[in-house]
Amino acid sequence: MDILQDHLARARASGAVFARTVAEPPWGLRLAGSIQLAVHTVVRGRGWLWLDDPGSAVELVPGEVTLVRGGPDHHIGHEPGAACLEPEEFRARHAHDGESEDPRATVFLCGAYRFSGDIGSGLLEALPQVLTLSAAVGDPLRDVIALLSHELATPEPGRSIVLDRLLDVLLVLAIRNDFRRSPTAPRWYQASTDPRLKAALQAMHENAGHPWSVPELAAISGLSRAAFARTFRDALGRTPMQYLTDWRMTLARDHLRTGDIGMTAIARTVGYTSPYAFAAAFRRHHGEPPGTWRQRQSLRAEAHPGNDPHAH
Repeated sequence: MDILQDHLARARASGAVFARTVAEPPWGLRLAGSIQLAVHTVVRGRGWLWLDDPGSAVELVPGEVTLVRGGPDHHIGHEPGAACLEPEEFRARHAHDGESEDPRATVFLCGAYRFSGDIGSGLLEALPQVLTLSAAVGDPLRDVIALLSHELATPEPGRSIVLDRLLDVLLVLAIRNDFRRSPTAPRWYQASTDPRLKAALQAMHENAGHPWSVPELAAISGLSRAAFARTFRDALGRTPMQYLTDWRMTLARDHLRTGDIGMTAIARTVGYTSPYAFAAAFRRHHGEPPGTWRQRQSLRAEAHPGNDPHAH
């Protein structure tokens, strides 16, 4: 298991959807900022995507994928500043465009992806607001786009599962591509590519409940204790034990939020000998006991229920 895989697996939540649309000009679609991560790609023709200002629209062309983080609403149209409809009205307006022979029609795919918990939020925050990736000939990204388009064009049994998996693959390729070239990629990602730190980071992620020590992690890395501690702090901005505690608390918050396991099991999973030891560590880290934190999160979730991630 690598660190990016671990983050993606823990952040993944059900509810990914994909839709294939054929639209004759003029056309425009407004998508709500409540979609945590929208994925767009044009299969045929052209389109434009913008947030508030049509003057800064980015062109959508075949062979590219554009990711849009949640926040402001975003718009897609046949030209920058095109009048944009809500998804339901857009669907009704262009319901029969797929039957036409108009060579000016644009065929495009829209996906909506939902993440869960703090790990998902951290992944999203590491991405730019709008990210466009080009898929050169031979790039696996291009193959995934072609497969998505084929699956959406020809309904077959099990299609939703295939689309779900393909969207997962698309997202991994996109994030990997961005993090590899971005100077603002998360520090944990940059450190996970350092051969001196990779093994220790993997060990902490694979078994957060183990009573790790700096000498043990240094031995895994093949470094002296002092060299490991210095290299780790330089790369991640905190000591190995601070990083481990932060990771344990991130896991604990996600378990508390979902309520999938009880307090004793959470304590054991994240490396504490008893619920009391875990509660004390959580209070030190967050300024309140885990039970109080969980109750506050539940009230917040009830006050702001999650929006439907369906793009259209």
